[in-house]
Amino acid sequence: MELTVETLNNWMELFAQKVSANKSYLSELDTPIGDGDHGNNMARGMVAVTEALQTKHPTELTASLKLIAMSLISKVGGAAGPLYGTAFLEMAKTSQQTTDLVELLQAAVLGIKKRGGAKLGDKTLVDVWEVVVTKFPELTSQQIEQAVLATKDLEAKKGRASYLGERSIGHLDPGAVSSGYLFEALLEAEGRL
Repeated sequence: MELTVETLNNWMELFAQKVSANKSYLSELDTPIGDGDHGNNMARGMVAVTEALQTKHPTELTASLKLIAMSLISKVGGAAGPLYGTAFLEMAKTSQQTTDLVELLQAAVLGIKKRGGAKLGDKTLVDVWEVVVTKFPELTSQQIEQAVLATKDLEAKKGRASYLGERSIGHLDPGAVSSGYLFEALLEAEGRL
């Protein structure tokens, strides 16, 4: 399964729409266990991504992925910007050797884990990325939803939510939820939803 510039552009457009439509919900999720700004941060970042892709029109995959990474790093605050940005930066690096989507996403997961130091079960976006990427190419929207919902019962071990300890249990991780939107958008961009 190859990632093309056209699919990537569609993917980012669909993700931007989902983030915009759910901006308030993402920030509400972030309020009890974080800064309460995840939705606004992600929305600002995706506006920057959309504008950058529309104005610069990169025609090859590595340049497109780098542009997305830099837009997210420069515009998304908190931990989300560096983590999402690292994911796309690692995909950009890997795209110089392959355009295979699974290999690109595997590189992204490794980059996120290295950047944030989180592992599976720490109640972070890793709990969605790592689980979902192993399901390709047969990934379904139900599997994405299950991975997102599974973060509700976890105790946060990383980030601001970890300060709450056991009180973080019972809340969805906002980064996991936005990551769920990212992967739903990918399935839509591939015409699988």
